[in-house]
Amino acid sequence: MEYKVVQIYQVETRDPERGTCYYTSEVQVYALETVSWRSIGYIRLCFGCGNFGVYLNDKVHWLAGDGDGNESICFVDMQGEEWGQWISDRQDDEYSSHTFSTAPGFNKENCPNLRSLGVLGDHLYISFVPPLVYAFMGSSRDIAIGPVAVVSLLLGSMLQQELDPVKQKLEYQRLAFTATFFAGVTQILLGFLRLGFLIDFLSHAAIVGFMGGAAITISLQQLKGLLGIKKFTKKTDIVSVMRSVFAAVHHGWNWQTIVIGVSFLAFLLVAKYIGKKNKKYFWVPAIAPLISVILSTFFVFIFHAEKHDVQIVRHIDRGINPPSVREIYFSGEYLTKGFRIGAIAGLIALTEAVAIGRTFAAMKDYQLDGNREMVALGTMNIVGSMTSCYVATGSFSRSAVNYMAGCQTAVSNIVMSCVVLLTLELITPLFKYTPNAILASIIISAVIGLIDIEAMTLLYKIDKFDFVACMGAFLGVVFQSVEIGLLIAVAISFAKILLQVTRPRIAVLGKVPRTTVYRNIQQYPEATKVPGILIVRVDSAIYFSNSNYMRDRILRWLTDEEEILKETNQQKIQYLIVEMSPVTDIDTSGIHALEDLFKSLQKRNVELVLANPGTMVIDKLHASAFADMIGQDKIFLTVADAVMTFAPKMEP
Repeated sequence: MEYKVVQIYQVETRDPERGTCYYTSEVQVYALETVSWRSIGYIRLCFGCGNFGVYLNDKVHWLAGDGDGNESICFVDMQGEEWGQWISDRQDDEYSSHTFSTAPGFNKENCPNLRSLGVLGDHLYISFVPPLVYAFMGSSRDIAIGPVAVVSLLLGSMLQQELDPVKQKLEYQRLAFTATFFAGVTQILLGFLRLGFLIDFLSHAAIVGFMGGAAITISLQQLKGLLGIKKFTKKTDIVSVMRSVFAAVHHGWNWQTIVIGVSFLAFLLVAKYIGKKNKKYFWVPAIAPLISVILSTFFVFIFHAEKHDVQIVRHIDRGINPPSVREIYFSGEYLTKGFRIGAIAGLIALTEAVAIGRTFAAMKDYQLDGNREMVALGTMNIVGSMTSCYVATGSFSRSAVNYMAGCQTAVSNIVMSCVVLLTLELITPLFKYTPNAILASIIISAVIGLIDIEAMTLLYKIDKFDFVACMGAFLGVVFQSVEIGLLIAVAISFAKILLQVTRPRIAVLGKVPRTTVYRNIQQYPEATKVPGILIVRVDSAIYFSNSNYMRDRILRWLTDEEEILKETNQQKIQYLIVEMSPVTDIDTSGIHALEDLFKSLQKRNVELVLANPGTMVIDKLHASAFADMIGQDKIFLTVADAVMTFAPKMEP
């Protein structure tokens, strides 16, 4: 990141008693964004008084200097991680415009007499503001709002494809806020326009595969913290990650980090197993992460493990979420990128939240207002984007804890926000020595539950096509990326819908013995065909997409039946009865297909009969004059009525 400072004013203050002179100077600070400079605040410098006092936007940022009028000022960039140096060029108490950038190898250790008083940063406190908004707008009594592994992974993966989170941290965070804003806009629009049905295009099978693949990808990404690896790939596919892991075996792994991470990972998995086996101990896996953080932080602090290259959290800003309205991109090249990323992340977040809400609503027997949920989630994320938060949604693990703890209303989200507020204000300094390995262990133990082997096995047993959709999404995420996996999941779900719509099931019906009921002869082998009559049932609405298939399929059934009857010297087919009770609707293409079917049957001396068409269907048949074409006497209430009418009239 490159910055520029411009002199605004300089004030000279003399101390007659000491015979010294103090200079106070204010300079405007600009950050270079692509090709333009953006003002990010001002700095006031006071030197000649023992130390340089540096203030950013009226807040003391750090003190540095050697007290001898040294004009070399060390300073930290806006994110508090990369250190640089600005050399002032004072001539006759005047300052000119300067630029500066971070210098490789320049850090706080080689900056003389530097004492950090706090760094600027945009930490994403998702568990404070969004839950408050949802508590007043949502309709679910059980959903607990917070960050979710799948959404976080998806968002992080897409953001990293656009910007480097280390070298372009400021832009990275701004793009994250922009994506969160548009995720909220997408969710609100879906709610207002009542387009929530779009999220149903992600089938259960696709979601199972997608989440399983995401869980593995998330776990592999945590190997960096679990093994203490410093140089790690930014790619998410399993091949790149494993290559990066094994490339660091001899020089990148840290055994102290591994001991910490693996030990607490085992503890967390055991706690989860205990809670799963005995519901009375549901609180054990709930408090296990907190215990792990406390114990690991204590041990690292006591034994100074950070001196043995154990990576720790170090500084965490205190205080509530800083405003980030001005950080959102409302123009420029990142606007469209933020919209694209936000729309995808918003849909996934919405899918998960609605699924969780419906699950708990069914368990407690109350109704969930889907459109109200979308508006609430969208508003929550828009407000969150303006308060340094990224995309939040309903968390299944938190919601499950809410449910097991007996929470009855959304007030639980308010209580959670209050606890987080106290944590932000009072406890954050205590996490300075928390090892990154314990955070990796907590994430791994949390996402393992997303791999649902039982559900995958059940899909294979019930529906092979669903299993293909599941594995397509799973392999796409694991071997390519989250976006590819999501694309495969949606594509397979659409393919299944199109296949079912364009290829409706058509069954041949027979009479169940000793009844007047006609059923599918494949489902009821004892059902017998009526001599001289072919009865078929169309199990779908008849639209342009399937009308030709329906016509051709019925004619094929008729041809096959006539060949069988001819070989056995049985009575030929004289009537074709179409059972239309499952046909909920028909369009003009469907009516034209019925007309073509009627004309083809006339050439074969077979009469077309319709049984039990629905209200909407019969109205359209009358409006199109098709009912008059086949004759009003060829439309019956039931198949049995049609058979009783025409069976005695058939020629031997």
